Amino acid sequence: MDVLRIVIVDDEPLARAVLREYADAEPEIEIVADCGNGFEAVKAVAELKPDLVLLDVQMPKLDGFEVLELLGRDQAVIFITAYDQYALRAFDVHAVDYLLKPFGPERFREAIGRARERVRARTAMPIDEVVRDAKPRTGPAERVLIRDGANVHVLPVDKIDYVEAQDDYVAFKSEGKQYLKDQTLSAVEATLDPARFVRIHRSFVLNIDRIAKVELYAKDSRMAILRDGTRLPVSRAGYARLSQLL
Repeated sequence: MDVLRIVIVDDEPLARAVLREYADAEPEIEIVADCGNGFEAVKAVAELKPDLVLLDVQMPKLDGFEVLELLGRDQAVIFITAYDQYALRAFDVHAVDYLLKPFGPERFREAIGRARERVRARTAMPIDEVVRDAKPRTGPAERVLIRDGANVHVLPVDKIDYVEAQDDYVAFKSEGKQYLKDQTLSAVEATLDPARFVRIHRSFVLNIDRIAKVELYAKDSRMAILRDGTRLPVSRAGYARLSQLL
């Protein structure tokens, strides 16, 4: 049996101690990091590349879903949560394992066994779907979190000029800088305020506050000119959506 390298993430010291006690009692488990917040977790996972993350959902600063978005798809995750019927339904739908507090060593052992199977099968977690369905709906996002190696950029949405699809990534353009994130443009669009951000083209979501003017480029084709001079294509469907907001 291969050694399972794990990272423990929980803002409560007692909860981390319990997880450590249970993990130490199991064969072939190595605890490579013990993190008290989401920023520590992102750094530890980026640097240590564990097989499995035991991730508390309810944490300050960065909650478990925000951490999950930043981690990517290279490691298995077991969520740890107090009773949250909304999240639990979503975890069940997507066959994601979780530990419901309080839990005992037998339930921990069962979750670890399932995680080993996921690691061996190299089964990727459907991150976008899990976050969409399990995270409480609290209105449009006020910030975007972007991982850069072991670091995390916190980008307020009012600083975003536009978002561009680039292959398997999206690029957030803000104040002359670009931040890449492993996410789909549709997933980004779903989190932003539809009164402020509009899909003007299959590859672009635009902050309407940045528009200086819209010019006719060719038949049924237009160009959005931003205040900094950036020119972005506007499709016919995109122009119809944009016209409703301007």
